[in-house]
Amino acid sequence: MTRRPLLIGNASGFYGDRSGALREMLTGGPLDVLTGDYLAELTMLILGRDRLKNPDLGYAKTFLRQLEEGLGLAHERGVRLVTNAGGLNPAGLADAVRALAAKVGVPVSVAHVEGDNLTAREDGALTANAYLGGAGITACLRAGADVVVTGRVTDAALVSGPAAWWFDWAPEEHDRLAGAVVAGHVLECGTQATGGNYSFFTGHDVRRPGFPLAEISADGSAVITKHPGTGGVVSAGTVTAQLLYETQGVRYLGPDVTARLDTVRLTDDGPDRVRISGVRGEQPPSTLKVGVTRIGGWRNEVVFVLTGLDIEEKADLVRSQLAETLEGVADAAWTLARTDHEDADTEETASALLRLVVRDPSPDRVGRALTSAAVELALGSYPGFHVTTPPSPAQPYGVFASTSAPATQVPHTAVLPDGTHVPIPAPPAALSASPAFEARGSGGGAPEGVGGAAPAGSGAEPRETVRAPLGALAGARSGDKGGDANVGVWAESAPAWHWLRDTLTVDRFQALLPETRGLAVHRHELPNLRALNFTVTGILGDGVASGHRFDPQAKALGEWLRARHLDIPVDLLPPARRPVSAPQPARGPAPAPAPEETGP
Repeated sequence: MTRRPLLIGNASGFYGDRSGALREMLTGGPLDVLTGDYLAELTMLILGRDRLKNPDLGYAKTFLRQLEEGLGLAHERGVRLVTNAGGLNPAGLADAVRALAAKVGVPVSVAHVEGDNLTAREDGALTANAYLGGAGITACLRAGADVVVTGRVTDAALVSGPAAWWFDWAPEEHDRLAGAVVAGHVLECGTQATGGNYSFFTGHDVRRPGFPLAEISADGSAVITKHPGTGGVVSAGTVTAQLLYETQGVRYLGPDVTARLDTVRLTDDGPDRVRISGVRGEQPPSTLKVGVTRIGGWRNEVVFVLTGLDIEEKADLVRSQLAETLEGVADAAWTLARTDHEDADTEETASALLRLVVRDPSPDRVGRALTSAAVELALGSYPGFHVTTPPSPAQPYGVFASTSAPATQVPHTAVLPDGTHVPIPAPPAALSASPAFEARGSGGGAPEGVGGAAPAGSGAEPRETVRAPLGALAGARSGDKGGDANVGVWAESAPAWHWLRDTLTVDRFQALLPETRGLAVHRHELPNLRALNFTVTGILGDGVASGHRFDPQAKALGEWLRARHLDIPVDLLPPARRPVSAPQPARGPAPAPAPEETGP
């Protein structure tokens, strides 16, 4: 007999997400399992610094505060709770949950997953944690746990682990597991799946989007939806945007299964319901990703406000006045943001910002003495001198790097409610990842009617075009993976997809985003989603905690791309998004760009 679908929701997409979400999800409608994702690369650094101060910490304290009310609600409704809030100390959080349960009088059984901590193997690391799969969570739920606490597991494991428990899937059922992993990837960032951070947000009321849930079926297919009456929207667009978030190639590598993103199909299943089907899975790689954080040194910054005329000359003056002070500093970066407007009617809009960021292994070289030297210029520099903050001491910054470890050498362990330690074996017959395949892109033909031959009237025929932002036609979502960034771009219609696929080459991408020039950029096609995914290597330096860029997590890189202008065929633009300016005369085909490298 086929078991009914698993109803699994999300109540947290990051450490600091909406505090009332746990209650909202537990009271908003039926659920079998409720998950919470609290970990990110930056979070591991924060928790690592917490644990330096107090070895009993290292977990997301906000989860405990949410449980003060939520534990009783979950128990009354028979909802299992699964969270990675354990961070660097899952055993400590599990003990804290038991203590809280005793305090509030709720009888729950608590289990946890451990073995991801590999810090002792990495010299000089603050934290080093392997990304475990969902099998440990499955074992804990099979043992009757009401609450399962993990450390660093993959975000999608919070869903695939419970799905394997609910349907009793075996490790070799790759297609089913891959479907659950894809559903987990959609849920993991909370309201990003229900209209948050969505390119076309103006078409919906997303002031307070509800958190998402998935109805996962026994074959691994799923429907993404949300509780009735909650805000936001679930559409093919919002689901596509989240599917593209922080992914790198068509193969989504995971510790339990490799999900083929180029097989994902989305269909409308009713209001605020999108069905995910057709996901194919392959064997997982033989190694696990290991995220490593270190204290990279010390940083400081000063932001000078430049108002009115002669902005460039004012900036040059400040740079020259501080040149001697900056001698010997390991890294000093100046950025001038021309936020000023000509003949502005407010002082703020007449002003530009000159930002100085300094980094050094020694806190003394970039400490208060340096920022004080900047402020001492106040009466002897450019007219209108002022800065945004007073002198400040240096602050430590972190760096993130990823490495790998053989899955067979990572002690993935489920600690059951009765204290029994159950070793979780690595999946059998694992294979090595194929970087060459990933560099080539999708590597396969497009499904019929989606990414095949362009429709009549396209191609080399002259078309009436208009100069317009790419975002008038395409959506985008971007994010970080260590020092790299990804930008997923998708079209809403088949004709727009054909144009996007042919137009947005790597060369065009780098021309539109000049800051990516000189970096390795790879393009991957996902025809089922009418999407392209670009990965940009090294644009974020040592990762978010190093503060390498103005946008250190590349959250807005996709929106910058959408704001860039190019010639777009008028017939492809929805009437509401067509610029007011008149279309340009019809043109012939543009010269072909230089061939892209596609790997072996």
